[in-house]
Amino acid sequence: MASLSVKPGQRFTVPDWHNNSHRISADAERQRSASHHVRQEARALRNNTGNQAKWDESDSRTYLNERITSVNRWREVLAKCLTDTDLEIDTLTKVKEAAEDALQAKNLCLDVAIECLTFRESRRNIDVVRDPVEEELLREVKVIKKTKKELQQRVDEAFQRLCLLKEARQQLSLDHRHKVETLELDQQCLSCNVTSGNISFKVNPTRIPNGTTALREWEENSQRNKDRAEAEMKASVDLRGAILLTIAQTNNELEAQRTATEFALRKRIRDMEGALSELRWQEQNTLEEIAEMEENIRQLEEALQKRTLDLKVAHTRLETRTHRPHVELCRDQAQCGLTGEVRALEAAIRALQQKRTESQNALDALYRQLHRIQTDIGYKTNSLQLDNKCLETRRKLVIPLEKFDPEVDAVNRTRNLPRNSHLEL
Repeated sequence: MASLSVKPGQRFTVPDWHNNSHRISADAERQRSASHHVRQEARALRNNTGNQAKWDESDSRTYLNERITSVNRWREVLAKCLTDTDLEIDTLTKVKEAAEDALQAKNLCLDVAIECLTFRESRRNIDVVRDPVEEELLREVKVIKKTKKELQQRVDEAFQRLCLLKEARQQLSLDHRHKVETLELDQQCLSCNVTSGNISFKVNPTRIPNGTTALREWEENSQRNKDRAEAEMKASVDLRGAILLTIAQTNNELEAQRTATEFALRKRIRDMEGALSELRWQEQNTLEEIAEMEENIRQLEEALQKRTLDLKVAHTRLETRTHRPHVELCRDQAQCGLTGEVRALEAAIRALQQKRTESQNALDALYRQLHRIQTDIGYKTNSLQLDNKCLETRRKLVIPLEKFDPEVDAVNRTRNLPRNSHLEL
């Protein structure tokens, strides 16, 4: 007879079986509830994080747009300031060149004045006088040196101001270039989105880089660069006005001194010509007097010769009458007459000789005076030639004074200079 095999192991009761079923069902219900709760929280989280990300990204775009607008505004301000600075540098450079040309032109004036003084050093003897012409020439040299010193000082000031302007421009240019680069980077950030191909995770992107500045410091830096450039431009405008005024003043002063020198020189030439005319008149009269005195001496010589012959005759008569014999040798009327004649002739000869000596002395004095006159004529002729040479030399000084009256641009604070603002020789 077959036997029923019984599986070994624990046997559960029916209640256990029901309890197990109920427990499994309850656990399933609990797990589904928990899962539903998690799903609800996940959906809410997805919505919240998605909305927050959109708002944050929108805020970031707004901030980037605002930042781009701010940086672009400063870029435009700095660009305009750069343009004004470049224009001011160019204008100041032209004024500086005008001052250098004016300074260079003074060299010719100085050379001419020194050349005139050198010419006049060739005067001789009494004509070497400290006359008004020499005083005006020395004063002209002094004025030229003073004007050259003033112009050189203005040129140095313009050079220093140009260096400061270029330094300020360099700061502006650097700030402007940085803002252009910043605009490019911020616009690149603004155009970046989830579909961009260059997005990736970065190492510690929220770090604060070295050299980071505060927003206020950033604005103060740009404002400081702008204010410095404007201050340098204002100082440059003032300096340009001072340079142009100095050029005009020095030209007027030098022109006035040149006019005074030439006036004195022309007056001296007229005085010299008058003195030469007087000396030539004196020379002519002296020559006429010499001729008359020589004729007078010749007549005195003739008279002296005649009286000498007469005296010889009287001596011969007296000596011959000394040979009268014996009592015939008496002091008769003829003897007394001859004796008186001899004495009279001797006195006349002495008077003629004395007058001849006086006439010869007077003639020698006339010749000495003629030599002095002719020498003085030579001195004055030489001086007149030198002064005329000075006057001819000074004709090289054709200096048209530039009337610097540039128009002022109130907007750009610049002056419109004449193109040809240098001094033409």
